[in-house]
Amino acid sequence: MAPFSKAATALAALRADLVGDVFAPDDPGYDEARTVFNAMIDRHPAVIAQCANAADVVRSVRFGRDLDLHIAVRGGGHGVAGMSLNDNGLVIDLRRMHEVTVHTGAETVRVEGGALMSHLDRATQPYGLATTGGRSSATGVAGFVLGGGNGWLDRSFGPAVDNLLGVELVTADAGTVRATDQENPELFWALHGGGGNFGVATALTLKLHPLPALSSALLTYRPETGPDAVRRYREIITGGPPEVSGALMYTTGPPAECVPEHMVGKPLCVALLTYLGGEEDLRELAQPLLALPHEAEILGAIRYVDLQRLLDDPPGLRNYRASEFLTGAPDDFVAAFCALGEAVPVPTRTRHVLFPRGAAIASGPARFPVPHRDAPWCVHPCAIWEDPADDERCIAWVQQVRAGIRPWSTGAIYLRFIGDEGGDRIVAGLGAESLRRLAAVKSVYDPDNVFRFNHNIRPT
Repeated sequence: MAPFSKAATALAALRADLVGDVFAPDDPGYDEARTVFNAMIDRHPAVIAQCANAADVVRSVRFGRDLDLHIAVRGGGHGVAGMSLNDNGLVIDLRRMHEVTVHTGAETVRVEGGALMSHLDRATQPYGLATTGGRSSATGVAGFVLGGGNGWLDRSFGPAVDNLLGVELVTADAGTVRATDQENPELFWALHGGGGNFGVATALTLKLHPLPALSSALLTYRPETGPDAVRRYREIITGGPPEVSGALMYTTGPPAECVPEHMVGKPLCVALLTYLGGEEDLRELAQPLLALPHEAEILGAIRYVDLQRLLDDPPGLRNYRASEFLTGAPDDFVAAFCALGEAVPVPTRTRHVLFPRGAAIASGPARFPVPHRDAPWCVHPCAIWEDPADDERCIAWVQQVRAGIRPWSTGAIYLRFIGDEGGDRIVAGLGAESLRRLAAVKSVYDPDNVFRFNHNIRPT
């Protein structure tokens, strides 16, 4: 932000008016405030407004509009593309707004816009309730839900967006609006996948589901056993109930309970089965995988909050990811997937993941802009590394995966799993017909494209 009198006066007024904190580049704490999860993102906003409530958000939007600043919105800051930051603009940082209120009688929860999955899951756990959340406790709830929301519970409860009941929004004109099926229904429709294009979500209301029991089985294999493990995992999912889910992945062995010491730092294949039910039933479902020679196994009851932390990675690592939805997972796909898995960059935290879908995802409401709903599987190459010298080989591997599984791709993608890859990928993530309707909604609520730091939907 240029140091001229109008800007200086406006910044002083913002500091005075906000309940939360305001950071400019010369302020102590600025560098910490601008740091996000993905270490590849290094941007320098002119102003960071750490809002404490919805009124702070209104003031911040008005400040940004008055000074014609580009505005980015930070919820969890976990998005791989780093779209919650910009250079020389305003960042509206919601992290101080993380209150979660559970309404047990209605089985609903109100979640403020800066809450993480850890805040949500810790609040609902004591009541034996849950809703579909991301596969990391550090994921921001708002960005995850408004972007569609795939997680461990989606085969039983549908994607997170199917559980969205209401959104409280600050719009581009610094106004406030609530969107539900009854209030502003077209905006509510657009928020089912359209992300942060339409305003700043200061709170969401979500449907909760009873979660009386949860168990998991985690089995570690040598890479050469991977093809058999994938095929057996595929049969368990396709022949099993909606309550069974999980992931199959290739990775480098981390120092963890489920990894024998001799496999740490080496390539391995991991099968994770999750089950909304007890250990005995899961053990029966997992028998085909248990029968394969494996290096380690952990099978038993698990708390949902602990399952959500299972794939957590520390902040400050470099990330590059992609996603492709599949028409199916036949044997020739399995061979290709496993070959790409054996090429995972080692030693890094990179994961080559196959997620199951179907069940409640496929049977959910078709009216929302979720074009990948019918895909039975999703491949998620997730490159995570520390040394910038590994940038080229890790990014190249992700692109190699995309090319290698293209014969089985539906063409649809999950936008929250990708960075800024251009307009064609946004069409793939939202659907061409839906995108035209979304652009019309954008024209009503953000005709000047103020909220452009996202997988952007341009107003018509």
